[in-house]
This record gives sequence, C-alpha cells and structure tokens, in this order.
Amino acid sequence: MDRTGTEQINHVNGESERRVRTVSWEDHSAFATAAVEMNGLEFLQAMVRGDVPLAPMMELIGMRLASAGEGEAVFRLTPGEFHYNPMWSVHGGVYATLLDSAAACAVHTTLPAGSRFSTLDLSVRFIRPIRISTGTVTSTGTVIHAGRNIALAEARLEDTAGTLLATATANCFIVRP
Repeated sequence: MDRTGTEQINHVNGESERRVRTVSWEDHSAFATAAVEMNGLEFLQAMVRGDVPLAPMMELIGMRLASAGEGEAVFRLTPGEFHYNPMWSVHGGVYATLLDSAAACAVHTTLPAGSRFSTLDLSVRFIRPIRISTGTVTSTGTVIHAGRNIALAEARLEDTAGTLLATATANCFIVRP
C-alpha cells in the first residue's frame, strides 16, 4: 500500500490491474464542535497543528491545510492516479475543491466563534493540466472583501515552481452569532 492508501492488485488471468484505495477519518462531531467553539483563525490553526481532525472530505482526496493566517489559507495536495479523469489528468472537480477550500477557509479566518458560512458561487478558470508528474500543488486563498453577510475571496493553484495552474473567485454567505 502506498502513501495514499492505494493498493495495486494484479490479476492472474491477464486482465488489467485493479487498484484499491482505503480511506479512514475521525469522527466528524469533534470537527463540527470545534468549528463553532473557536474563532475561524484559531480553528484552522488548530487543524494545521493536528489538534482538530481533518474534515472527512480532506482525508478522502488527500488534501492538507498547510497554513492559515488572517485572511489567508493554504492547502496542498500531491496528485495520485485516483484523482485522474479519463484524459489522464487530474479531474476539474479536484481543482475546484482545492480552490473553493482555500478561498472559503480564507474567509473563515476572519470570522468570530459561532459563525457559519457557505460558498454561494465559485468561478474557476483552468489554465494548465495537473498530472502525477506535476508533483505537489498549492492552493492559496485570500480574502478580497469581507462584509457582514457576504465575503469575496480569490484563490490561486500553483505547482512547486510557482506555475499558475488555475484561479478562482468565490462569494461566501456568512451567518454571524
């Protein structure tokens, strides 16, 4: 089994090889409770330190929150074959997930404890394909404007050389305590 939980199974009858991926995650209730008890920046920094479990979806696709600061969040992902679409490149939904997570979590860093938020819209611009050979990619979200009920954020997805792979803008709806 490799670092992604993927195991390759060889068939004796000459058929194509089947891969199996195992995913595990922690009880989501601990994550959900911490999300409303801490302010957004504290919550995300606790996640970076490992004091708060990752969201199950993050475990599923293998993304990690690398850092969080006021108005900014950074996610990383190392692409694997299980991220691929039929064209042998990373599926656009993975791009969108990374960009949405970075933009929305950047907004989350600005919110007081007890706040909730949701992405209202996400506009993604795909620039270059991501393949396993691309290596680790980084999605950085930044708040552009934070109003009382609506916040606007942008995100950039880059490879380790700083090559731009995709960009996005997102509006988030905020419910404050």
